[in-house]
Amino acid sequence: MAAEFDQTTVKEEEYFDVLTKTGEKTGYSKPRGDVHRDGDYHRAVHVWIFAESTQELLLQRRADCKDSWAGQWDISSAGHISAGDSSLISAMRELQEELGVTLPKDAFELIFVFLQECTINDGKFINNEYNDVYLVTTIDPIPLEAFTLQESEVSAVKYLSLEEYRRVLAQEHPEYVPYDVNGEYGQLFTIIEKRYKENAEARSLALEKQLNRYASTSLSAELTGLTATDKEALKLLVKAATIMDKIFYVQVWYSNPSLRDWLKENADKSQLDKLKWLYYVINKSPWSSLDENEAFLTTADSAIKLLPKATKPIPGWKGFEYRTAFPAVKPPGANFYPPDMDKMEFNLWKDSLQQDKQEEAMGFFNVIRRHSESLSEDSISHKMGNVTSSPQDLYVVPYSQEYNSLLAEAATLLRKAGDMTSSSSLKRLLYSKADAFLSNDYYDSDIAWMELDSKLDVTIGPYETYEDALFGYKATFEAFIGVRDDEATAQLKLFGDQLQVLEKNLPLDDIYKSENVTAAPIRVIQLLYNAGDVKGPQTVAFNLPNDERIVKDRGTSMVMLKNVSEAKFKLILKPIANVCIMEEQRELVDFDSFFTHTICHECCHGIGPHTITLPNGQKSTVRLELQELHSSLEEAKADIVGLWALRFLMDKDLLPKSLAKSMYVSFLAGCFRSVRFGLEEAHGKGQALQFNYLFEKGAFILHPNETFGVDFEKVEDSVASLSREILTIQARGDKEAAKTLLQKYGVMTPPLKRALEKLETVQLEDTGSPGYLLGKEPKEIPVLLNHLIFLRSLIKYSIYQHKEQRRHRVPCQMPLFPSK
Repeated sequence: MAAEFDQTTVKEEEYFDVLTKTGEKTGYSKPRGDVHRDGDYHRAVHVWIFAESTQELLLQRRADCKDSWAGQWDISSAGHISAGDSSLISAMRELQEELGVTLPKDAFELIFVFLQECTINDGKFINNEYNDVYLVTTIDPIPLEAFTLQESEVSAVKYLSLEEYRRVLAQEHPEYVPYDVNGEYGQLFTIIEKRYKENAEARSLALEKQLNRYASTSLSAELTGLTATDKEALKLLVKAATIMDKIFYVQVWYSNPSLRDWLKENADKSQLDKLKWLYYVINKSPWSSLDENEAFLTTADSAIKLLPKATKPIPGWKGFEYRTAFPAVKPPGANFYPPDMDKMEFNLWKDSLQQDKQEEAMGFFNVIRRHSESLSEDSISHKMGNVTSSPQDLYVVPYSQEYNSLLAEAATLLRKAGDMTSSSSLKRLLYSKADAFLSNDYYDSDIAWMELDSKLDVTIGPYETYEDALFGYKATFEAFIGVRDDEATAQLKLFGDQLQVLEKNLPLDDIYKSENVTAAPIRVIQLLYNAGDVKGPQTVAFNLPNDERIVKDRGTSMVMLKNVSEAKFKLILKPIANVCIMEEQRELVDFDSFFTHTICHECCHGIGPHTITLPNGQKSTVRLELQELHSSLEEAKADIVGLWALRFLMDKDLLPKSLAKSMYVSFLAGCFRSVRFGLEEAHGKGQALQFNYLFEKGAFILHPNETFGVDFEKVEDSVASLSREILTIQARGDKEAAKTLLQKYGVMTPPLKRALEKLETVQLEDTGSPGYLLGKEPKEIPVLLNHLIFLRSLIKYSIYQHKEQRRHRVPCQMPLFPSK
């Protein structure tokens, strides 16, 4: 006789991930009933639908059968996050299941996280819940008949004005689920009201002030020495570089491209819209580089999209119109990782992989995605049953797949340019880089870049990892195209030739030093065009590649942008020195010292610890051990060890001793220049670390008239001391020590704050077109291509119309501020 229970289907209970009291995953899960019985911390999602035109929120009436707040009016949609599920996917699923609304992820804006701790049902239901609060912004209210209600969860829906809903909550109306509008949940009302009540004139003035921190200038470069075929190749290289822009916009945030297109399309509607667009062009995102990535736009400024089939069809209604969303707080993982992935989830997943797969997960040239995100959004299914918390939702996608169509287009352009160029080394670089775009193996192309010996200088591909503030693993795409300055390049051979000597004499225990440092080739170029990850302050030099395999085997190569350096010194550093440096030392701030230290900074990226041996004998790299702290500490290392190295070369009579005082004072002025990046940026935080350390040691002095000077008796030992401390932290892969150092010194101290307040009065010289800052492009400039304004019409004119002239100068407009 068959057992009776074989004839019955028993519904399995939902499991939740159990969290610590601070909201981190513990790694295990429990049934829903047990979680609420025991008061375990867990996570849920709240999704609010807000109608912009009427300033109303959508509320749902909870079903009478619910085990909490039955029959009361509540959030538009809400639900627990099941074990192993992600926050964003849960938000999308709950909205679909409860209301029949199917939306893509760019409709959801995470506005804050709210911890709810309460006990109801005579102590039988303990709710310790972290709620991820999402906002979906629609243009108009959704017709109520368009919703498909889940009867077991929702009995009705209605719209209520923001003010009225706040009023009933404040009155603790019995028909509404209670939320403390004067507590954390009051953020809901504050955030929305701020967006729609802000004065347009005040906002325009704020944006103008932010724009005025950048000096606009015209750069020029000699085209002498370029062959006719190289000039033809140059056109194709610029087109390939613009594709790096497109990829970078996506890497920053998934809705960033639609925001860019929207702002550009609407830039002429008002002065405020024009200013939004101009400042966006500089930052390439809604977050301001010079303000510690504070948002200067909100989702209310973003693109409008129409989804005709997001709900069931209603006659006469065109469909669901919404604003594409982005968070007010810049996501530390950018668009390299799922937006709701935290470090613990990544590490649990990574540690479950084989060693080669772990290295791939932490590699430069891939993104991390969720299997659950790849599901069709109209078939999101609710995960029920005895589910254990599993990180296997994550997987690796190589750049060659993630950005396939764009990289294929760029590869075609590079091959065509390679066919045209007369330089064999440039031809090799372009062919190998085109192959790398499609194979995702950049080793050979980076070697070809290091060996480039061409009048036309090209850097293109994924390199820097600053955008990945979560781990510092993932590389962004960028491009720099210039003409080599042969005379200046020849003068810099000294630094590359002395790298091994500098390594041997570093203020660092010998056990940590490398016996085989390869001389770094140095190229000086006049910049023509840049693209991709060139937002905010413009770089004056870069040292690449960052791939530790190549650094170990071949070292690095450096490119100096001389025309950018000259412009920065004239427009930025000198005015800052005139305000912040004591009068007696002001004349010591000179271009030679500034440029020489910049060179040495880049060289010093190539010395010191890179591949390291941990105390347990395991091989690793500084980047992998220090993770998100690596970029700031590495920039500080290159700066401070660069100062030490210049002093060392002077003592060996390889540089004139007359540079000694000027290099320290120029460096001090540069501290104030770089800190204006904001302390969320690697260079700014690294510079703050150095300034505060040297100030504490008495090497930098604040005078009664609030100007700063250098104590030449103390600065040399202080520089050596800080160099030793940073190098030792890197050599040991000591993340805790790095964190302690940055927390103590990489902060905004009173002396730094006072200096920055003084700099508010600095009038940066503007040698460029004032029409650019006002958003009035001259008629002969048809396209605003990117952050470095490339005057396409003028470069074409110089290349093609002036072929009979011996010297061709290519001007370009460029907003400048302190170098990286």
